[in-house]
Amino acid sequence: MAVSRINEAGLNVNQYGNRNLIINGAMQVSQRGDSTGVSTQGYHGPDRFDLGINGRDQFVVSISQAADGPDGYSNSFKLQTTTAETSITDTEYVIVRQIVEAQNLQHLAYGTSSAKQLTASFYVKSSITGTFGVFMYQYDGGRIIGSTYTINSANTWEYKTVTFAGDTGGTINDDNGNGQYLAFTLAAGSDLTTTDNTSWGAYSAGKLGYGHSTGANAVMTTTNATWQVTGVQLEVGDTATDFEHRTFGDEFARCLRYYEKLGGSGADGNYAGLAVGYSGSAATGGPLYVKASPKRTSPSLTTTGTLRIISALTQGTFALSGDSYINTSGSGYFNTTSFSPTITAGHTAMITANNDADAGIILDAEL
Repeated sequence: MAVSRINEAGLNVNQYGNRNLIINGAMQVSQRGDSTGVSTQGYHGPDRFDLGINGRDQFVVSISQAADGPDGYSNSFKLQTTTAETSITDTEYVIVRQIVEAQNLQHLAYGTSSAKQLTASFYVKSSITGTFGVFMYQYDGGRIIGSTYTINSANTWEYKTVTFAGDTGGTINDDNGNGQYLAFTLAAGSDLTTTDNTSWGAYSAGKLGYGHSTGANAVMTTTNATWQVTGVQLEVGDTATDFEHRTFGDEFARCLRYYEKLGGSGADGNYAGLAVGYSGSAATGGPLYVKASPKRTSPSLTTTGTLRIISALTQGTFALSGDSYINTSGSGYFNTTSFSPTITAGHTAMITANNDADAGIILDAEL
């Protein structure tokens, strides 16, 4: 029997992978866990999604990986305003964004006549209706382009698509730094909505929130208001394709390039082993070695929860010296300034969680 070979040229783009530039767009991975009492910008909740804030006065929010989504999605990024801002004024803004690494954007051919269009697609749900801003900012070129979408019905999942022109005047360096981000505007003051941003151009403050309605600011000025998003995709072309569902393992591995928590794995991780090394002296410790996933750049190292050090059946506490070096391959060491009680110099030592499911070592290489 003759066997026919599929003609690649005839395949639909939906059958190809790696077209989504967004990592964790279905909010499957949330290493940090849920965050309450959030009043500062930074990474909270689902991996790779960053909260940007300027000019905050009163508002406090919770950010979570909500077990809520449209058909085909189990999770979403959820922001809930627990303490409302009195008003959004002047240069105040709140955005949720994902920064894409520069070397992952070279195929966009920015700065040439072949610069490619990008289409963003996502499911969004909010207790506040109105017109919301969405924009992209390019770091190396200092350029911005924006658009809008409308929440038509409160507390209802709605599918949105937005297409952005290719930037023939842009610059994205071929490196492991900040390339470009996709941002959802949740609040924008009056000074940030004055200048048309619907085509690529040099950044100015007036372009950040262009098109974002005053009514949409109610997400941040209404107690218990909510905004959720999932199925976030950013792809080359002028048409949104079906969301590229990746396995949890694939998304997790992508997230680990930027952030990793060793330990903190629940009941089975109450005594998780996190690092091994030796005591350089009886009282001041020595190098302890870790092995993690490859990172974007040499990460910072911090610890969480209650840890312990064990050496020759002696158990005690330790203090970090701040002298650490974890390289991009995920291998490296950190030093300690003290062991208590003292342990025999030259003996091996191990760091473990101390009956604490939340204890761990965090390696942070976020953009």
